[in-house]
Amino acid sequence: MDFKLSIANEIAAALETAFGETSLTADAIASVIEIPPDTAMGDYAFPCFRLAKTLRKAPPVIADALRAAIHAPFLKEIQSVKGYLNFFIDRATYAREVLAGIEAHGGRYGGSDEGAGRTVCLDYSSINIAKRFHIGHLSTTMIGNALKNMYEFYGYKTVGINHLGDYGTQFGKMIAAYKLWGSREEVERGGVNAMVSLYVRFNAEAEKDPGLNDLGRAWFRKIEDGDEEAMSIFNWFKKVTLADASRVYDMLGVRFDSYAGESFYNDKMGRVIDELRAKNLLVESDGAQIVDLSEWNMPPFIILRSDGGTLYATRDLAAALYRKDTYDFAKCLYVVAYQQDLHFKQLFKTLELMGYDWAKNCKHVSFGMVSFEGESLSTRRGNVVYLDELLEKAVEKALAIIEEKSPNLENKEEVARQVGIGAVVFFDLYNSRIKDIDFRWDRALNFDGETGPYVQYTHARSCSVLRKAGSCDAEPDYEGLATPEAQDVVRLLEQFPATVADAIDRNEPSLITRYSVALAQAFNKFYYENRILDDDMGVRAARLQLTRDTRQTIATALGLIGIAAPERM
Repeated sequence: MDFKLSIANEIAAALETAFGETSLTADAIASVIEIPPDTAMGDYAFPCFRLAKTLRKAPPVIADALRAAIHAPFLKEIQSVKGYLNFFIDRATYAREVLAGIEAHGGRYGGSDEGAGRTVCLDYSSINIAKRFHIGHLSTTMIGNALKNMYEFYGYKTVGINHLGDYGTQFGKMIAAYKLWGSREEVERGGVNAMVSLYVRFNAEAEKDPGLNDLGRAWFRKIEDGDEEAMSIFNWFKKVTLADASRVYDMLGVRFDSYAGESFYNDKMGRVIDELRAKNLLVESDGAQIVDLSEWNMPPFIILRSDGGTLYATRDLAAALYRKDTYDFAKCLYVVAYQQDLHFKQLFKTLELMGYDWAKNCKHVSFGMVSFEGESLSTRRGNVVYLDELLEKAVEKALAIIEEKSPNLENKEEVARQVGIGAVVFFDLYNSRIKDIDFRWDRALNFDGETGPYVQYTHARSCSVLRKAGSCDAEPDYEGLATPEAQDVVRLLEQFPATVADAIDRNEPSLITRYSVALAQAFNKFYYENRILDDDMGVRAARLQLTRDTRQTIATALGLIGIAAPERM
């Protein structure tokens, strides 16, 4: 039962009975029905103030008349309070209907087919070639992964794109360094670290011999021109980098459908330049070719440098056109740090000026910065935390806690992996994505706080209760779920679909992360205050159903944000 719509139908009928008013539809009424902040004020509330002008009566008078006209068996009580109608649903009916809805939908509860036949492109992670995967890439990777899961849960076809940073003079310098001092064996053995060492050496040597920079630029021109040797070495560097990154992606459970990075658009930028010129959008400024955005209070969007070279802007325009042509997306999301806010405003405005109405479907999903144990991170200063090392340490710490608390647990190593990595991901996704994050071990791995391990443990606890209960064939007596603790759980379970919808609408995974904590807290309170395995088999059956549906909803919520739900901890 959709209680809000059912109440709206009752109000619509009462308006006709009491006042002869038929202009308000049930949907319109439902849109203004509220959920009070305190359950003592009712499960739902309808403000009658909007009706005062139409009915020419004071809101309290309207509320009193509607209260007298409504007689619905699913409503336990209706109160008229200062112009509000407060509705209290019969507790047993409420529990029965909410849980029936969950059971009917199974693992799809909270999901939708809204996106069927539509595609969402998600540009996230975007690691740099020949650089190690560090904690600074955690937010873009996990926000993007969560959004991919969420949109798929809503029926969309998703295209996860890792827009690799693989274009620029630095790659020419790296090839030059490899040709001068490196060997295939050394790079194969040392991986990304060996490439970084070569690049560092090149820059150090170039300070003594500036002519080396010309050699680096020459090699980059060869990449731009598609030179066979340059491309062979360059593609091999990419392969080595992605092999290293794949270990981290596998640990995180992250997948991509495309690794088309900046260099992929090398032969696709001509179209952008020609089109901008044909549409009279290119303007010369100090020798450079720009799109003038001063009318919209933005700096110029530089398309070509004074030497004719392309820029990130040129490639992003080419990427947007390619993605629309290839995937015909309904939405294209760019999960990139907030420092790029201006760039994406310029990008989307330029696409709009080019005449592409779909530019309004492109969205910058920005996020804050990450620090570690109170210290900001800087690759240049050498203060960097590599993600594989962070995840491995998290697993180590989780295993130590499990050894202490549950030494006889089966599959300890696998559970430690799920808990440790889950703790890191959960911590990253807990606050609003735009907020900066200070990663701290004591908070992330706390089994008692608002953390991933706490929610995972609640899931394991519900699994334990269900294992202990075995089968229970009794008809559920939903009066056993009329307690305040049980009702709090039921209320949160009912809110899960709306939470998912809101999270997708706002591209905000933290809404689901925080929801999972609230549900876990409510269930644990119910667990301590109510005897689930009650001697009354009808009450037991109802409480086990609540436990089963909570377990499923927690697992679904964790799955959406990319975290495993262990059955034993």
